[in-house]
Amino acid sequence: MEKILSKAEIEALLNAVFDGRIEPEKELAKAEGSAVSYDLFNTEAFRGFVPNLDIIYDGYIRFNRITLSNRLRKSVEIKKVGARSYKFDDFLQTLPSPVCMAIFKLDPLKGAALVALDSSLAYCIVDSVLGGTSRTTIALNRLFTNLELRLVETVLIDVLADLEKAWSPLYPAKLSLLRMEMNPRLVTIVPPEYQVVTMTIKVHIEDTVGTMIFVVPIMTIEPIRDKLKEGMQFDLMAIDPQWSYRLSSEILDAPLELSVELGNSTISLRELLELEAGDTIMLDKPCTSELLVKIEGVPKYQAIPGTRHGNKAMQISDILSNMRNKHGRQA
Repeated sequence: MEKILSKAEIEALLNAVFDGRIEPEKELAKAEGSAVSYDLFNTEAFRGFVPNLDIIYDGYIRFNRITLSNRLRKSVEIKKVGARSYKFDDFLQTLPSPVCMAIFKLDPLKGAALVALDSSLAYCIVDSVLGGTSRTTIALNRLFTNLELRLVETVLIDVLADLEKAWSPLYPAKLSLLRMEMNPRLVTIVPPEYQVVTMTIKVHIEDTVGTMIFVVPIMTIEPIRDKLKEGMQFDLMAIDPQWSYRLSSEILDAPLELSVELGNSTISLRELLELEAGDTIMLDKPCTSELLVKIEGVPKYQAIPGTRHGNKAMQISDILSNMRNKHGRQA
């Protein structure tokens, strides 16, 4: 018996029915009249649109901009170009040659995904890791050597680590590199007719611009499509949960200049020039009165001078702002 639908088309049809994108009764009513051509893979409902997936890549860009800059010790800027859906075989036809690809796993989700780097970006990374200027304009249309692949792999491990952090607020997926590949014909993360969604990213490393493409099969993220639609936890990505704690710690350790104003005295320039060692300058207040304490030149406290453990010390007697507020209320 001849097959009418392929396995992928059957899965697409069932998903469309379960999600309510296709109503069997209406489709049967149409079929009673005349046959209607219906492309399951290219309908608007199943064109690979995944809501809120771009927010994950926004988080990745924030993380990787810093990571890649530190790794290469160069100024790096990363920008999204846009998302698009393909049949996997059609996507492979769009890849430039040569291309550097990394296949990775998203545990516990099924299947594998990949990230592809064009030759400009790959050679720039290799040159930067080896201490070069990364500003070469020579087009290298050859396959990558094992050493070059190994150097790019070290950067791609950082890429997957940052992408994993971007995924974590939504879904705790563990990203692990499976292998590196240069020939698109040897890459089969899904059957050729299966749908994948891509995100193209431009990476600017000083004067060099390269392209990085993330590819995730629709079937891989289908189990968490509802979580993507809800997007309830994406606010965690905008603010690092540890950011407030780290900022508080840094502020508490920040050095400040503290000074105590013992008093004031007015003398002439002649008297100042005639001062010698051992001379006494009379101030306008006794040593037992409250003194003004300044933080970074700003008056903050009143304090009483004294000694503690043989050292000169000040005991805070009042907070200047509270005292001002008290006087203000009395007025």
